[in-house]
Amino acid sequence: MADERKSTPSLHEHRVEAASPDVEKQYNLAPYIDADGGDYKARFPNIDEAKVIRKIDIRVVPVLCILYLLAFLDRVNISNAAVFGLKQDLNLGGNEFNTALVVFFVPYVLFEIPSNALLKHFKPHVWLSLCMFLFGLITLLQGFTQNFSGLVATRFFLGVVESGVFPACFYLIAMWYKRAEAQKRYSFFFSSTTLAGGFGGLLASAIGKMDGIRGYRGWRWIFIIEGLVTCLVSAILYFAISDFPEEVTWLTAEEKEFVKARLYEDVGHSKRHDPLTVKSVFEVFKDWKIIVGGFMYFGLIVPAYSYAYFAPSIIQSLGNGMIRTQLLSVPPWACAFALAMITATLSDWLRLRFVFVLIPIAISLAGFVILLVVHDNTHLQYAALFLAAMGTYSAMPIIVCWFNTNLGGHHRRAVGTAFQVGFGNIGGIIAVFAFLAKDAPKYTPGYSICIAFIAVSVLANTVYFLGVSWENRRRDALQAQGAYDGLSHDEKKRMGDLNPDYRYFR
Repeated sequence: MADERKSTPSLHEHRVEAASPDVEKQYNLAPYIDADGGDYKARFPNIDEAKVIRKIDIRVVPVLCILYLLAFLDRVNISNAAVFGLKQDLNLGGNEFNTALVVFFVPYVLFEIPSNALLKHFKPHVWLSLCMFLFGLITLLQGFTQNFSGLVATRFFLGVVESGVFPACFYLIAMWYKRAEAQKRYSFFFSSTTLAGGFGGLLASAIGKMDGIRGYRGWRWIFIIEGLVTCLVSAILYFAISDFPEEVTWLTAEEKEFVKARLYEDVGHSKRHDPLTVKSVFEVFKDWKIIVGGFMYFGLIVPAYSYAYFAPSIIQSLGNGMIRTQLLSVPPWACAFALAMITATLSDWLRLRFVFVLIPIAISLAGFVILLVVHDNTHLQYAALFLAAMGTYSAMPIIVCWFNTNLGGHHRRAVGTAFQVGFGNIGGIIAVFAFLAKDAPKYTPGYSICIAFIAVSVLANTVYFLGVSWENRRRDALQAQGAYDGLSHDEKKRMGDLNPDYRYFR
């Protein structure tokens, strides 16, 4: 292995000379031509790459989708419970319901980075299945709360145990796929949220009919049944969740080396076993792109959670009954899933990210503007909910994937992803106080806030796009001047995305 890597510089120099001058095409460590026939393939002539990818697709992403579907369902099913009388039974007045929602986000934001740090010490299948069992148990217990204090307590601890799930899953996926093939997988995983939203509405409409069974109201059964299902599934996923490429048992030794080599070509040395220290965390934050990445996600979290938590109430305010409200909440989520997968496929095919962030955001913006200005046409208002959900939930996975996969190595991805998701979820605190009961049914402040934060996301994504484009051109110019000739190929690879040969996706 060492001898092969030592021989690489000459190959690398040859490839640089043959590379296209187009920065768009130089999206990974090696020039564009390596996407079809890189050095790592020559080193493993007996490996069928397509077969290995199919194996990874089957073993990694679907399991994480199930995990996150149940996590998001347990997080937002309180919106379905509210339609079935939670507020009335717990005597929630004023903004107490909003306060119970916001409590979730405090630990959820604070524990993102520590949770990803723990992922390096516990194997993913252990850490994620444990988190899953705990948030299922807490959701179940939420069904037995008797007052505002009990609801706040369960929401707080739900935020604690769910904090590690989303960034850990994104981080884990990034350690399996090259950047050019990641977006479809990320969007499929992220779209678990849209599936959870749709499935939650259908499930709630069915469970709601259990109202009165064994003396429990329908909203209590929503928490009890969904929490119990999550606990049971967590036991199965303990055996199904895959660890990092070098640790799994379902790949041969040669396939493991192949997976590591293809990622090495794309983003450099993973530094999987290097310790994550406080100093290394602060080193990551010296990069301005990390901070901008947080704002890219932060701007869309506000409309995303606003929709997830308040869409049932908005639909009910259009004159629909409890069961019909739950059923009408399903189609917008289904359409959001379809658009997310279409944009992800096109984004991977065209190797573009920024343009496929802007298009869905424009759709989302149109939806919220209609909701802001139209109050006398229920059909148009309902159609606007489709636009809001489709645009928001299609842009978010592209933003996270774009930022995450542009980071190289375990440290930068672990810290960068956790920060983006953690900082971004501060927007959840804003979202839950954007739609207050006193503003119903027009919710003018809420829609205005969503539009403002969509603008924040557009600005941050534009800054990031211009920044990485400038960085690509700067590295091209310095490389042409021979400024990095003193660095060996292996030294460059160990720098991750700070490697002067690295070209960011745009």
